[in-house]
Amino acid sequence: MEEIIIRDDFIKLGQALKLAGLVESGIDAKLAVQDGLVKVNGKVELQRGKKLVDNDEVFFDNQSFVVRSGKQISDR
Repeated sequence: MEEIIIRDDFIKLGQALKLAGLVESGIDAKLAVQDGLVKVNGKVELQRGKKLVDNDEVFFDNQSFVVRSGKQISDR
């Protein structure tokens, strides 16, 4: 499973989909979420602004990624 590293405590779902390269634009992310095609931790998520945190898993278009917080590493 692919990982995306975030610097802050959270990343919004739409931003995460773009960062992972699963969509090309915010509009594509919005449509995918609105159409019920995205799952977060195994449940369909309909909010593009859903805050994802460390260890959240996202599934879309037969691909998936997990969110990892780089903040913990940089706080050391």
